[in-house]
Amino acid sequence: MVVAAAALTLAACSSTNSSTSSTTSASSHTSGPPASAMTDHTGVTATSIHVANISTLNLGGLFKGAVVGAEAYFDMVNARGGVHGRKIYVDSGDDQFEGSDNLQLTQSAIDNDLAIVGSFSLEDSYGGTLLAKNPGMPDISNVLDLPTEKLPNVYSAVPLQGGWEEGAIQYFIHKFPQDAGKAAAMVADEPSSVAAWQGEKYVLQKVGFHVLYAPTFPPSQTDYTQNVVTMKNMGIKIVFLEQMPEEYAGAFIKDLVQQNYHPQIVFGAAAYSSQLVSSSGGAADIDGALLEQNASLYLGQDASDLPADATFLHWVNVADPGFNTDLFTLYGWLNAQLFTEALQNAGSDPSRGSLLEALSKITSFNGDNLVTTSDPAAKTTSNCYLIGEIANGDFQRLGDPPISGPTNGYRCDYQYVTPPS
Repeated sequence: MVVAAAALTLAACSSTNSSTSSTTSASSHTSGPPASAMTDHTGVTATSIHVANISTLNLGGLFKGAVVGAEAYFDMVNARGGVHGRKIYVDSGDDQFEGSDNLQLTQSAIDNDLAIVGSFSLEDSYGGTLLAKNPGMPDISNVLDLPTEKLPNVYSAVPLQGGWEEGAIQYFIHKFPQDAGKAAAMVADEPSSVAAWQGEKYVLQKVGFHVLYAPTFPPSQTDYTQNVVTMKNMGIKIVFLEQMPEEYAGAFIKDLVQQNYHPQIVFGAAAYSSQLVSSSGGAADIDGALLEQNASLYLGQDASDLPADATFLHWVNVADPGFNTDLFTLYGWLNAQLFTEALQNAGSDPSRGSLLEALSKITSFNGDNLVTTSDPAAKTTSNCYLIGEIANGDFQRLGDPPISGPTNGYRCDYQYVTPPS
């Protein structure tokens, strides 16, 4: 249920992670948007621009952050006067974890909005069928469906590639060589998570981990006692929970404690949350767990050294005071930022076609270093990542480079690896 936030290796870490938010250059695309899109100004008036956000919200509001993050970024843009004198408004829709609703909301966006921005849906493959038939309709979101991600009118601040950063896995096998023979994972029973797990599993095995147990779990599961008992009986030493959002990861940790079982835990980007420690039962139950992700510690731990972190948190609080900011909030914010940059470059009379042309020329983006650098035009990102640790009930960096350094606080060793096709 979480995007594997990684992609193909870029040339060199010091050059891919520049201090600027993005770079615009000639696109490698051989064909542009449809001619009809160049005069399609749907959603644009003299004073406003409407965009759609289609997210799955009914699973306890799990992906509400995607809407909040997009709205927060546009609140900031609008407070500064908008783009070319136009303010940006979000028409949000909940697809209710239903493919038919996702399809209907995508059609509504095609009929009424300039673009789709910042969506996060478990059912985006349904809307993807309409985007394939409407190549002039831009979608700037974290897409979970790989065929949809590959469409020429779909862009993302954090592209989905189906592999994993080898450097992070090398870090774990060097730190815990005694655990390599008995590894396990928990994988959400959703196509995107299963695909992400295949990429991670391939790299785990490539560097020497032996994954003995990796069951899938449905979104409705909240009790992991049987999984924990099975792992304990198998003698599992290290558990990768990189496909578990915070609500599920916290419940899993509680079940570990209940069974008096304490393997090494590795969390992924979806579990990084201000609520994770409390939902796990407290610091004593979770201290020592590790985190790997290709984003900064954007919940405030990096705010003193990373101005974009403080800006992000401020505007999220403006958009929804007290909201539990999470990975999906960050994704909404970043894709709204990518859209806004393209919109600024699309001219004073933007069309869907000019927006797509502008997107195709953005070859370097890192959200002012909130995440590692991606190439939205090529749908790739870097091999860089961050290692964190939970200590005294809080997240902290674990020996990462300084944010002021050439890699902007990220480790950039080894390469990004995709499994053989």
